[in-house]
Amino acid sequence: MSNVLAMIKSFPATSDINPDLLAAAIEQALACSQTCTACADACLGDGMLDCIRVDNDCADTCATTARVLSRQSGHNTAVIRAQLEVCIAACRSCGDECERHADMHEHCRICAEVCRACESACRELLASMS
Repeated sequence: MSNVLAMIKSFPATSDINPDLLAAAIEQALACSQTCTACADACLGDGMLDCIRVDNDCADTCATTARVLSRQSGHNTAVIRAQLEVCIAACRSCGDECERHADMHEHCRICAEVCRACESACRELLASMS
């Protein structure tokens, strides 16, 4: 069991959000934030300003998403849904941009893959809340 899932399961109150999907979304968002930050840094050397911009937007959005999803006391479903939608959009945008450079830059290939995984985990959690 991951630390994220262990923390979710240790929370004293119950939630109607699937803990496995929640943990997966948090873990993917954290991984995506780190990967996008590293990709933006790597893109600095190549002068890829558009990629840097979407990397930074995605990194910040994913970090915020992980924090919002990690709060279990009195969670606001409307805010969680909206945050997931924003994260999905940021990951899609970043994934699309990085895929354009994936053949030339390994960091962009990796970043695109991680963005797609985060987008998928957030979509799955969002769908489970409908």
